[in-house]
Amino acid sequence: MQGLIDQPARYPSLKDRSVFITGGGSGIGESLVEHFCGQGAHVTFVDVAAEASQAVVARIAAKGLPAPDFIRCDLRNIEELRAAVASAQAKHGPIRVLCNNAGNDDRHWTKDVTVDYWDDRMAVNLRPQFFAAQAVRDQMRDAGGGSIINFGSITWMVGDPDCPAYVTAKAAITGLTRALAREFGPEKIRVNCMIPGWVMTERQMKLWLTPAGERQIEERQCLRERVYPADIARMALFLAADDSRMCTSQHFIVDGGWV
Repeated sequence: MQGLIDQPARYPSLKDRSVFITGGGSGIGESLVEHFCGQGAHVTFVDVAAEASQAVVARIAAKGLPAPDFIRCDLRNIEELRAAVASAQAKHGPIRVLCNNAGNDDRHWTKDVTVDYWDDRMAVNLRPQFFAAQAVRDQMRDAGGGSIINFGSITWMVGDPDCPAYVTAKAAITGLTRALAREFGPEKIRVNCMIPGWVMTERQMKLWLTPAGERQIEERQCLRERVYPADIARMALFLAADDSRMCTSQHFIVDGGWV
């Protein structure tokens, strides 16, 4: 399978750990769900796409891995998000790993952006990351610590011009990460930011991987191979595990050397 290696690392500290993942029904999130299940973690994920998410659960269970729990949730509704976090805690104990993965990078131009559209992009791409972290903080602290992994993007580093609201939200996540890491650090809660490059998800390949896009990858990436969701998931496993116990307030770029 694309993006897989022969012997992926095993992290004993992740076994039986309660993990909460947003946007787990497709793309990078789907790979996160599968990889954490493969470590023996108790995984709960939320997504707005129920049918696709239920298919993820069935596929992972069919592989003989511990089946994840799916909760339908529109992350624009913070009360739904809080309820999902509480449900995961009630079933699996305190959440020790939070992957703030969900996002939407629909293209748009400045001239077309309305106030409502701008607010909606923040409600999808930025606001849930803060409130999910807020929701898990106390249980992580009481359990002796945890790992929060926020998901950014290289789009703000390279200044992509065709999605300014998305770029703004992703830039803000780096600042959010550093602020939370400083505040949560005394409670043994690590907060880091994953920054993927152009990841070959089904959506990306269907919508934007044109011949021109292929040429851009060849010109911009140091490594000629493509970046796949599994490449992102394996870095997330490390940041979630106790092996990265002294990593916090950092951003970790997985982009094949694009930036």
